[in-house]
Amino acid sequence: MLDERLTAELREALLARRGESQRRLASLTGHFQDIVDASVSSNADDEHDPEGATIAFERSQVDALARDTRRDLAEVDAALARLDEGRYGTCEVCGGPIAVERLRVRPTARTCVGCAARR
Repeated sequence: MLDERLTAELREALLARRGESQRRLASLTGHFQDIVDASVSSNADDEHDPEGATIAFERSQVDALARDTRRDLAEVDAALARLDEGRYGTCEVCGGPIAVERLRVRPTARTCVGCAARR
């Protein structure tokens, strides 16, 4: 079981990561919209215009980054829920404790090192 000081430290780390992810997602969403807006006013044909392929690639890349960021936000929210429910720091596979060092490095960890290595 985690003590109060450690729980507060890990909660703070999770909330900081959540804030960073929210800012990154807002930036990516804005950038994606800028790409869409710019391509609407152009006559770019993604198949035949050399610039069209670049625009399509950039749009795809920003979309993938936004999906990854949404996934990270979901992981952080799940970790915060486990923290609130008293299940944080317990491996979801074996039920043993997750090392504090692992939680400090990867605060969204759901498994202990041993179970993570077997996956």
